[in-house]
Amino acid sequence: MASSTSTKLPQWKSDLIELALQSGILTFGTFTLKSNRISPYFVNCGLFCRGKSIRSISEAYAQALDTYAKENKDWGFDVLFGPAYKGIPLCATTCDKLAGLDEKRWGDVAYSYNRKEVKDHGEGGLMVGESLKGKRVVIIDDVITAGTAIREAISIIEKQGGELVGIIVAVDRQEKMPSQAEKEGKGDDGVARGSAIGEVSRETGVPVMAVLTLSDLIVEMRKLGREEEMKKMEDYYAQYKPVE
Repeated sequence: MASSTSTKLPQWKSDLIELALQSGILTFGTFTLKSNRISPYFVNCGLFCRGKSIRSISEAYAQALDTYAKENKDWGFDVLFGPAYKGIPLCATTCDKLAGLDEKRWGDVAYSYNRKEVKDHGEGGLMVGESLKGKRVVIIDDVITAGTAIREAISIIEKQGGELVGIIVAVDRQEKMPSQAEKEGKGDDGVARGSAIGEVSRETGVPVMAVLTLSDLIVEMRKLGREEEMKKMEDYYAQYKPVE
């Protein structure tokens, strides 16, 4: 639940949020989302494109995966799958950071990604990198909005003979899925719904992890004394709170 309590974030989360602020990746204002909702904040994950920022976000993905694995001893995976296109640099750089965290545990984790169009020459095929056949696979991507892209990735994994064991994204906005009326610009219908992440987790039966949540952003804004931004995010959450 989004909250402005004094919960302390892990240092790596605080560092990532502060870098996102400094780099213009996290900005505040008035933003019309694909759902036609008016959001007071926006996270442009496409701007994690410079050396320092891609290192920071991939280290954060690695930390989140490592933390989850330590808390769930029977859980693990063999391949990070990055859906084209945004997932491609994420899967490769996060593999590198995982090995740096614990080479014994994560050194053999591989990455794989799909092509948007099947290549008919050279090595050919749809996939690049490690084969997914018989492997435990985690999808890595920037965000889940309606869940459409993630479902496409799941379909690819199944067709390649892999087993989906988890999904990790950069940001969980912690808001209910948009209605058809909202998508058509007719406003919120007021019906309670679950979040996109919650729906995908229920459908797949696997954990859906997020590096950062709206709650994390609110906590950090409070710590930085940015009360105005914090209050606007809390109000937004209250308006679009999901049922989980």
